[in-house]
Amino acid sequence: MATRHLARSIVLQSLYEWDFYGRKTDLAKVMERNLAEFGPGIDETEFVWKIVDGIVKNFNNLNKIIEKAAPEWPLSQISIIDRNVLRIGLYELMFADRDEVPAKVAINEAIELAKNYGGPNSGKFINGVLGTVYSEMEKKT
Repeated sequence: MATRHLARSIVLQSLYEWDFYGRKTDLAKVMERNLAEFGPGIDETEFVWKIVDGIVKNFNNLNKIIEKAAPEWPLSQISIIDRNVLRIGLYELMFADRDEVPAKVAINEAIELAKNYGGPNSGKFINGVLGTVYSEMEKKT
């Protein structure tokens, strides 16, 4: 598993725990524990923290984007895995440095996370939502 893919997996695991407990746990402590346990060889920890910090900073905005792009699915009805995969993918798609993470890489990585950790239709759902957002972004440029 590539280092950045592993990093995103650890971010997803940490966001899952944080979201599962109603975002009342200390996300930084969860991240530190999971990085130590599951990613001792990750040499790009700043990449991990950029994603986590960016998601927290843009949390409400990301949720609004999900609700707009998937109106048939209220946020509370989207599985914890899928909604956090969407947060990661949307953060990288919309707010990350495009030179560091091109749009198609952000979408593909999110789809792979969904296939690995989500349900049987998670990959298609993530692809649909991120594809919709990406199409809207392209129209505006």
